[in-house]
Amino acid sequence: MQPLWTFPELGAALASGEDDADGSVAGVSIDTRTIEAGDLFVALKDQRDGHDFVSAAFKAGAAAALVSQGYGRSEEDRALFRVPDTLKGLEALGRAARARLSGDARVVAVTGSAGKTGAKEMLRVCFSALGRTHASEKSYNNHWGVPLTLARMPRETQYGVFEIGMNHAEEIRPLTKMVRPHAAIVTTVEAVHLEHFPSVEAIADAKGEIFEGLIPGGAAIIKYDNPYRERLKAIAARYGARPITFGFDEGADVRGQDLKLSHDGSDLVVCFGGHRMPLHLAMPGRHIAENALAVAAALAAVGADVGKTFSVLAGLSPPDGRGARSVLHLAGGEALLIDESYNANPASMRAALVTLGSMPRPKFQRKIAVLGDMLELGPDAPSLHVSLKDTVDEADIDLIFACGPHMKGLYDALPSSKKGGYASTATSLEATLASNLRRGDVVMVKASNGIGLGSIVKALKAQFGNDGSGCQA
Repeated sequence: MQPLWTFPELGAALASGEDDADGSVAGVSIDTRTIEAGDLFVALKDQRDGHDFVSAAFKAGAAAALVSQGYGRSEEDRALFRVPDTLKGLEALGRAARARLSGDARVVAVTGSAGKTGAKEMLRVCFSALGRTHASEKSYNNHWGVPLTLARMPRETQYGVFEIGMNHAEEIRPLTKMVRPHAAIVTTVEAVHLEHFPSVEAIADAKGEIFEGLIPGGAAIIKYDNPYRERLKAIAARYGARPITFGFDEGADVRGQDLKLSHDGSDLVVCFGGHRMPLHLAMPGRHIAENALAVAAALAAVGADVGKTFSVLAGLSPPDGRGARSVLHLAGGEALLIDESYNANPASMRAALVTLGSMPRPKFQRKIAVLGDMLELGPDAPSLHVSLKDTVDEADIDLIFACGPHMKGLYDALPSSKKGGYASTATSLEATLASNLRRGDVVMVKASNGIGLGSIVKALKAQFGNDGSGCQA
């Protein structure tokens, strides 16, 4: 296998190179805590100035560093590549990585108000069944995450999958132009990030920016039963893209039929181009099945063997923070923990509550939701939180534990029989929740990541994850 980048390649991509000696790097890193021997360390100026850690990177085994022109060399430093701006340098390296891919390689980009990471992971495992695949780690979908993912892409990559996010207009446009996808998915458009947008129509326009980077004739994959379908199709047409719709409604180009939902998965038939293919998903929920239809549309659009890849989805479990499930060992029995703590907006919150409501009784005697604030909703935030009460009722959720000033509005609107406890912070809620759990419970934790409900998940796993000592009956 060839090195990720040789020094001459780095110098050419960056129009830089203080040291023209032979050498190569095996990876690209922006964090000395996770850097590996042989990596290129990129000294970004973000929350902290990466130039303060260049020497530490070399001590940890970095082969080279990308630094600003004004950086002063230390005695232990090795090869340095100097640029006016290190983020711009990382972007240049990302563009060079995309440009060197074989003409037979295929690239897919994913955005949307919900489901981006889930769809990206489905694409990753599907393409991996066909050839060498490179995909975004975690949710590396922002102004540095996308170019970093590109810069890490091996030249031998056959399939690339990139998640692209935003919370302001004009953020997706430069990123999709770096990625230059053959197909681009907008999973859905919903009322999120309203703090930064005048309307949901404006959010649709911002999501539609992803189509601007499509190669000529590329596929714009759009949810059929979304109110902004025609708006997105018009944006796609503006850039010469061919629209492909997905959904369960008649009229979708890639249509799901015979959907059967259960608490531990879904079964459906995927119909497109005269084909009818059965699909089993290990992850439950109608919204997951919809994402799978978007994935099928992308696979077909780039000429992949859809049938050959579908079988791998039966074994794909949801990741931490996005639906991962863990058993809690309580005195006298077990409870189930569903970790949805990484992200939340009104659409995904309702979907998670509906999925929780689908858990079968009497196997799960109580359905408990631990809910934290949904962020960036602007002046409508209080009413959007209170409006979740209808879904709580319809899903037959037994008990709500709430955290955050906006979620208190929902909590106050509930009948006393559904009130488990409220706290202003996640850490303040941990003990109350733990003391109320009992065998037969299913507990779903969901909030925007900034609320920190991940700490509750960690605390429950630490207390109840092994032998159940100290648990409540």
